[in-house]
Amino acid sequence: MNSIYRGFLLALASVSLLASTAQASIPDAPAIRAASWALLDFQTGEVLAQSNADARVEPASITKVLTTYIVFDEIKKGRVKLDDMAFISEKAWKQGIDSSESRMFLDVGSRVKVEDLLHGVITQSGNDASVALAEHVAGGEAAFADLMNQYAAKLGMKQSHFMNAPGMPDPEHYTTAHDVALLGHALIRDFPDYYKWFALPDFTYNGIKQGNRNIMLTMDRSVDGIKTGHTAAAGYCLLSSAQRDGRRLVAAVMGTESQKYRAEASLELLNWGFRFYESVKLLGADQPSGTVRVWKGLVDEVSVGTLAPVWLSLPRGSAEKVEAKPQIDGTLIAPLSQGQQVGTISILVDGKPVKSEPLVVLKAVESGSWWKRLIDTIRLWFA
Repeated sequence: MNSIYRGFLLALASVSLLASTAQASIPDAPAIRAASWALLDFQTGEVLAQSNADARVEPASITKVLTTYIVFDEIKKGRVKLDDMAFISEKAWKQGIDSSESRMFLDVGSRVKVEDLLHGVITQSGNDASVALAEHVAGGEAAFADLMNQYAAKLGMKQSHFMNAPGMPDPEHYTTAHDVALLGHALIRDFPDYYKWFALPDFTYNGIKQGNRNIMLTMDRSVDGIKTGHTAAAGYCLLSSAQRDGRRLVAAVMGTESQKYRAEASLELLNWGFRFYESVKLLGADQPSGTVRVWKGLVDEVSVGTLAPVWLSLPRGSAEKVEAKPQIDGTLIAPLSQGQQVGTISILVDGKPVKSEPLVVLKAVESGSWWKRLIDTIRLWFA
């Protein structure tokens, strides 16, 4: 048996313990009464289930997740600071006045810390705070909208287009449930420290205390975000995430009938995903797929695999169906550097290919002595 393949099978033995010996059938995902929805595994980035996930929908205030993502990135790059004092223009103030409940109650002509504005967007869903941040970052909301579309493209939100920072209705302001789930994934991945703000229960500004509109935060302690949205045209929307036993899922539910139902439906999806799927870790620097013969080196064998773990989202009880088919590209001759690709490894589940990863050298191999190189050269003539 190929040494790489044998080594990988041995490594999979521990993974197979995750699966029950008696395979259980996976029930269908919940029947959610929504325009569209998607459930995503954070670790793997895979969509576990979806309905009309690529259909165009209005994001409403879920737009503000992208607004805050951009501000967080500007802070990371040093172009904006949390203690910057942003000017509150008449446009930003009026957006709050016109938005009834979705406001931070900013005073026109005042200056407010960026940190406070961020909390006003995240917790209070302030349309006024969103416009103020857009103007502070880009000089104007139109320029900020250009930034939004640039960021959306970088994040893989291929079917989204944005026209404003708060998520006000516009024929050219749209997204999909899949793109919204990708946005939630990116927010948690790229800004874990700031993401904690999305779980705060309330925020007080100008003497006015407002609670977080995401009632899921009080329904289930594993839920720690993310953002609600609602307009008459968009319906009730919710981008949520929960973490249980080291696993995290992200759910995007768009266009439901009520505030209460969007939370109930989102929690039902999350419960289903945690109950009937598992995230399985394979390979990685500490789990080689096997060893391969090396010629003309200080050593005769080298461990190969992947430097980073490979994760799979699998239906419960499917881990034992995982197999691998490694392929080495030719003869390995030293010197070899760590991370140097020497082939590919295909991962299959129940005989069906699901992923292909570069097979790399896990530890560098230096050239051997002149005598070793000479002997191996002769041996290769007869190999």
